Amino acid sequence: MSGTPLTETRIAPSILAADFSALGSQVDEVIAAGARVIHVDVMDGNFVPPITMGPLAVNAIGERVHAAGAAVDVHLMINRPEAQIDEFAKAGADNITFHAEATVHANRLVQAIREHGCRAGVAINPGTPVGAVAQLAGDIDLVLCMTVNPGWGGQAFIPSSPAKIAAIREMLPAGTPLEVDGGVDEQTAPSCAQAGATLFVAGSAIFGAPDPGAAYQAIAKAAGAA
Repeated sequence: MSGTPLTETRIAPSILAADFSALGSQVDEVIAAGARVIHVDVMDGNFVPPITMGPLAVNAIGERVHAAGAAVDVHLMINRPEAQIDEFAKAGADNITFHAEATVHANRLVQAIREHGCRAGVAINPGTPVGAVAQLAGDIDLVLCMTVNPGWGGQAFIPSSPAKIAAIREMLPAGTPLEVDGGVDEQTAPSCAQAGATLFVAGSAIFGAPDPGAAYQAIAKAAGAA
């Protein structure tokens, strides 16, 4: 768990926005462009309205991602995340992030994720105060700050997000990855980076572009990412 792209400044393309009829080739394209973190958005139709993908999607991309020295970053936007850890870990997740709003057993869940050999992350929604992660700040491997309300790709970045990112950064130990997810593109990534973000989830801005590889590199340059 020590050497991983998750601890570097990186853009994490979200396959939620990819063309699923060509998922493998699209993952290969962004990896060839430099991506070393691939983000998987999991939604259950309960915690958020849409239903997206599950462990099968992680399993489908895991081998090619790991062969490139990259990491699979799973973001669980689901209720009762504790019931799903085993399956995502078996499928090949390197990091599993759950929502603070979705469980009353956050500390227990962090330990369960680690017992499965994965890094453990906690996410908070735009309307959730930063204090929700305060008790976990010294124990968590990653914090994800939602910069849109979760549920759908392609939403506009919430302008007040950089201030919240900065507040989270202040409470985290040095070196703890701080991820942002929602509306991240060439225009919004620099303010997130300045506020202290180190991982930048981008879906539509990459896979919705005519050239996903070039879009990836443009956002990486804007964020000062590898």
